[in-house]
Amino acid sequence: MSSCEIPQSNPQPKEIEKLLKTAKTIAVVGLSAEPEKESYIVAAYLQSQGYKIVPVTPKYPEILGVKAYASLKDIPHEIDIDIVDVFRKPEAIPEVTDATLAMAKKPRAFWMQLGIAHNESAHKLQKAGILVVQSQCIKIVHQQIN
Repeated sequence: MSSCEIPQSNPQPKEIEKLLKTAKTIAVVGLSAEPEKESYIVAAYLQSQGYKIVPVTPKYPEILGVKAYASLKDIPHEIDIDIVDVFRKPEAIPEVTDATLAMAKKPRAFWMQLGIAHNESAHKLQKAGILVVQSQCIKIVHQQIN
């Protein structure tokens, strides 16, 4: 499966709006410390909107003034993640999906950024009761509802 894959249906706009209005903590997988990168721009925006950002990348110890974790499994259990927002290539999605499903406390949602879709992973996540959004930019969607 690739980024060209047409994603299965995303949740209804009202469901996504409810998620974004009630979520507090977002793990950003693949977050870069480079200000010109999309992941950084999106995470900085989310942080400016009051969300707690949890950077997930093995490359940097800290991003946007927040301690970064090498992987989802390294995030302390006392940090409740509402949304796992993924900035990784489509071929990395199954690995991130498995890491998400292995979390002690499952997130409410798994969000694949614009151009990223992986229907097989989406089905696995949905079976576990996790809301899945594919190929949408969380920043753009947030701006549209606010």
